[in-house]
Amino acid sequence: MNRALKINPKYADAYNGRGAAYSAMGDKKRAIADLNRALKINPKLADAYTNRGAAYYKMGDYERAIADYNRALEINPKYAKAYYNRGNAYYDLGDKERATADYNRAIEINPKDAEAYNNRGTAYARMGDYERAIADYTRAIEINPEYALAYLNRGFAYSAMGDKERAIADYTRAIEINPKDAEAYYNRGTAYFYLGDKERAIADLNRAIEINPKFAWAYFNKGLACDSLGRFQKAVEAYKKFLSCVSVTPGMGNFIERARQRIKELEGK
Repeated sequence: MNRALKINPKYADAYNGRGAAYSAMGDKKRAIADLNRALKINPKLADAYTNRGAAYYKMGDYERAIADYNRALEINPKYAKAYYNRGNAYYDLGDKERATADYNRAIEINPKDAEAYNNRGTAYARMGDYERAIADYTRAIEINPEYALAYLNRGFAYSAMGDKERAIADYTRAIEINPKDAEAYYNRGTAYFYLGDKERAIADLNRAIEINPKFAWAYFNKGLACDSLGRFQKAVEAYKKFLSCVSVTPGMGNFIERARQRIKELEGK
């Protein structure tokens, strides 16, 4: 693309392509500069608006991202990728209804978009509609049987509905596809814990920690499992690791206090 731009400095598609490449590499500043240039040359280039929106999205600037996706859709109302991306931005802003509407439109245009089904399923799950969520995750898996994230998400939905066995089966499939997925091990370990299989729970939580040594919740749940088995020293170690890794966010205070209190009780024995 650099060579193409030397030959033709007014080549909007080349700026668009290079901008998308920079964005994929994480160089959002250069990406936006190139995409701005593409749009200056060709203000009707819908793909450049979508790519610039994606760069803004990666920067956490969801409002600008949505504005660019809106412009892309004004130019091309059948642009499935722009609906999908705008749905992601609305989702991250907490607007699950608009997100779902955009995923619906993306799926209408491209019924084979596994990611759109997966993300719509996640929006349904966040709204507490686990049956619809499972249906969407299942459709995503039908389209792409190697879609580890869809198995992980469906497992979570099954778990939320109390079906730990199906949840474990889905987490296991996610791990088979992606053995480095710490969250899948964590979720499977937590499901084993609630089924009373503390040994398997600890094994999975240990694996999650090996993959991600800063996984605070894995330490907390490991602490609970060790505590319930009477392995109090291991429980204390796990609770302390939880406290060293956890970020203080709304709703976390009770768990932090619980870990501190349990450490105090166990060390006083």
